[in-house]
Amino acid sequence: MLKLAIILPTLNERANLAPLVERLAAALDGPLGANGWEAIFVDDNSKDGTAEEGRRLSQADHRIRVIQRIGRRGLASAAIEGMLATAAPYVAVMDADHQHDPALLPQMLTALQSGEADVCVASRFAPGASMEEWGRPDREKQSELANSLARKLTGVTLTDPMSGYFMMPADTMRGVAPNLSGIGFKILLDILSTVPEPLRVKEFPLSFAARASGESKLDQAIAFEFLVGLYDKTLGRVIPTRFALFGTIGALGVVVHLAVLWALFRGAGLPFLYGQIGAVIAALTFNFILNNELTYADKRLHGLRPLIVGWCKFALTCSIGAFANVGVAEALVTRGVHWVLAAVAGIVIGSVWNYALSSRFVWGRF
Repeated sequence: MLKLAIILPTLNERANLAPLVERLAAALDGPLGANGWEAIFVDDNSKDGTAEEGRRLSQADHRIRVIQRIGRRGLASAAIEGMLATAAPYVAVMDADHQHDPALLPQMLTALQSGEADVCVASRFAPGASMEEWGRPDREKQSELANSLARKLTGVTLTDPMSGYFMMPADTMRGVAPNLSGIGFKILLDILSTVPEPLRVKEFPLSFAARASGESKLDQAIAFEFLVGLYDKTLGRVIPTRFALFGTIGALGVVVHLAVLWALFRGAGLPFLYGQIGAVIAALTFNFILNNELTYADKRLHGLRPLIVGWCKFALTCSIGAFANVGVAEALVTRGVHWVLAAVAGIVIGSVWNYALSSRFVWGRF
């Protein structure tokens, strides 16, 4: 009988899959039986053929399944999709890069089945844990800082709330799933800060290993996405997170516009019209790059041609938003509304318009 599903988000990790399946079998076949577990690889359309390798393994082992995602990415959302795709009563999430030891899985399952805990977490900082094999003291300090910040802002008291290796009942996951943000990388923190009632958590010391092969799913935006996740759990219901990011970057773009205009008009002595044109192009490019890297990181455009096409689409959508801005403000002023309020209304309408069009036209699909 199926008891446990292991969810493994992947990105360009073809070489890791076969050895990991062997390690899972060695750890679980004895305690759970040959049919007591399954592994679900949730692949973000890897270019190295990770999904194809998963399907090849599935031909020989029915316990292996693959979900290949097109047009979306992100570790948290991948973990959510995988956990909702199984009939197993218990679900575990772990990395496919061999940094997480599968030998902990039977112990974690026993603690859940006995009612000792509601969630089991493999901790890098619990007594008895080790990160010596990882060999990244710089990243270790970053993890400690992130964990400390997460505990203070969310009230979670674990030694490692940022852990990517945990297990819980599938029913608990299905109950909380509609309220999860699915943003960023730390799905455990998302779950623990979303559940209506605190969960009893048991931590297991983890010997955190070095990465076997493939590329890390933590890119240059990880610190930013961590803060975004915290924002989403606190203020995201008031102002949608992605729109807040879009608006914040737009405000920074105004600063860039004024700085470039001053440099070209006052500094270089160019005519105001030329300075204004240069400032518009600079601010537009600044906004496009930051939105592509941060606001729409899960739909990020890659490659020279997609970036150029995306920039052109972004310029077009923003020009339409500018017309909406001016039109609304002018209409309000002619109706006796104070010019400041009219200008603010125009900015809000233009921003919402730009956000809606960009989300669909530049980073989305018709």
